[in-house]
Amino acid sequence: MQPVDLTTLRAVLADLTQDKTGRDSVLPARVEWIQQTDLWTVVIGLRTLTARPCLLLSWHPQAARLHLCQPPPKESDGFQFSQFLQRQLKGLALTELALLDDWERVVDFRFALRLGDPPHRHLYLEVMGKHSNAILVDEAGMILASGHGVSERQSRIRPVQPGLPYEAPPALTNSIPQRSEPFSCWQERVALIPGPIGQRLLHCYRGLSRHLVEAMCHQAGISPQTPIDHLSAQDWQALFARWQDWLTRLETGQFDPAPTPQGYTVLGWASGAGTESRQQSSPPNLHQLLESYYQAQLNREQFERGRHRLLQKVSTLLKKLHQRREQFEAMLADSTQAEASKQAADLLMAHLHLWRPGLHSIELPDFASGQTVKIPLDPEKNAILNAQAYYRKHRKQKRAQDALRPLQEALGQEILYLEQVEASLQQLDTCRASGTESFRDPQDLTTLQEIETELIQQRYLESPTRNSGTEFLGVSSKHASPATFNPYRFTSPSGFSIWVGRNNLQNDQLTFRVAQEHDWWFHAQEIPGSHVLLRLPPGAVAESEDLQAAADLAAHFSRGRLSEQVPVVYTRPKLVFKPKGSPPGMVVYKQEQVLWGRPSRAQPLIALALANTDATAGFVSGQVAAPGRLEGSKEEP
Repeated sequence: MQPVDLTTLRAVLADLTQDKTGRDSVLPARVEWIQQTDLWTVVIGLRTLTARPCLLLSWHPQAARLHLCQPPPKESDGFQFSQFLQRQLKGLALTELALLDDWERVVDFRFALRLGDPPHRHLYLEVMGKHSNAILVDEAGMILASGHGVSERQSRIRPVQPGLPYEAPPALTNSIPQRSEPFSCWQERVALIPGPIGQRLLHCYRGLSRHLVEAMCHQAGISPQTPIDHLSAQDWQALFARWQDWLTRLETGQFDPAPTPQGYTVLGWASGAGTESRQQSSPPNLHQLLESYYQAQLNREQFERGRHRLLQKVSTLLKKLHQRREQFEAMLADSTQAEASKQAADLLMAHLHLWRPGLHSIELPDFASGQTVKIPLDPEKNAILNAQAYYRKHRKQKRAQDALRPLQEALGQEILYLEQVEASLQQLDTCRASGTESFRDPQDLTTLQEIETELIQQRYLESPTRNSGTEFLGVSSKHASPATFNPYRFTSPSGFSIWVGRNNLQNDQLTFRVAQEHDWWFHAQEIPGSHVLLRLPPGAVAESEDLQAAADLAAHFSRGRLSEQVPVVYTRPKLVFKPKGSPPGMVVYKQEQVLWGRPSRAQPLIALALANTDATAGFVSGQVAAPGRLEGSKEEP
């Protein structure tokens, strides 16, 4: 993830405080509301003479940033820091917005009772990587609250606690870049110690970041890893020209934001496809660029962490359940000897005259077959006591059978359900085989949220509070709502829609709320997987190729997707039933037919659709993809 460096921060401040393209500055503005959306992010609702902008302040360890944003959903956040900010800043005027030092990433938000008054409160946003923080200070310089407290045990140099005086972060010792510095002095300073050119620039001057240095070197036509002594005179001149361009933009406040293949740039230093796309389209808004980039990156990281955590939890639960099933099977195997115990007791009672004191075993003829049966005995007991012991063992084994069988059936259903959840989680990783990352679009994160909510409802997970230390992906409704219901959608060879549930909640909605009587319902036979629906208009007849395409998708979106072929059952939706009290996604069916699905036939089409940029854009925007590819229509049933 590309961090916000000094250049980006100054570009944001220049855009917020200067009047460009006829747009009013956000200063001065009245604070109307403050809301904290997570542990590291606060949104301040402002009101100017012409607009009501929302300012996002984040001290996230990897994504600390500042920019305008869309207003978040109105809800009670429960964070003490935002509630304190609300009490201290609501109604005040944001009069000034500037860096605490021109070459430090500390932004000073100055709030006054009214325009023209001295600052009444300072809110310092320190954009410093893992040490980022937001600190509220009064007019006397004393700390009132902070987004992240730092005790004296954590830092003896600079503790951050209420009641302590605020101290700026220790200043850097590198030289300050100056536009007036001659080329010879600049070259001499950088080339003083041997090393890669990128590393030397970072060590010699303030205000630089790794991404900025790499972009600067690439624009000059050299590699950041090039040793100093390998640079030609033309390389030095080209690099110095970019150096001067950077400083000029910082002084004049003229920035050119644009997306890049690796992230974004505020200097217009895009390369390759990024430059072409920027020339063909209108320049992007800086705040929208930052908001979309960091939200996508944070969603990606949240998705990867959440999916890994849920997979570990489900895997641990399944391991315990399998161990319990093995114990039940061992106990049932022992209880199957109940009839043998009763037979031994009956034989002893029928042949009491053959018993002799001190016997450890006795051989008696079976009633039916006449074959000799060897019966172990307790030498300290007589024949009657031994027979009574076998009768007691018989009754105990019969009770165990009666008690264990329903427990074993319930355990089997629970294992089948969790395997279904595990299959849903693994489906979110289906595009790794094509060499792409598992997170594809925000719908994947929504799907993961629904799976987590489902596990909480089934009491496999505890529901944490938002401001606790436990990461929680989000809360969704009890059932997938029409606004969030968005299954995978494909097109059959004849042009019919094929819908595939992403998780158990969507499977239930697909089967029992969306399906019509003329559709076909598919599922991998006795294998956890998604519910697949071949949607047909009234009176339409599906060809064998359509049924086979749906069967291939059902095989792919199941735990058998690594097999060469998977048996897939299909029937009409009206013949699919949900047992009373069963968890989401669990169904029974009848009058089914069987097709052999081949996951390999579906996987290339899915990988192509997900990897193709146009198909992905169509999925997000609602366009319809080509037949056989991911269908992006979002119309509701």
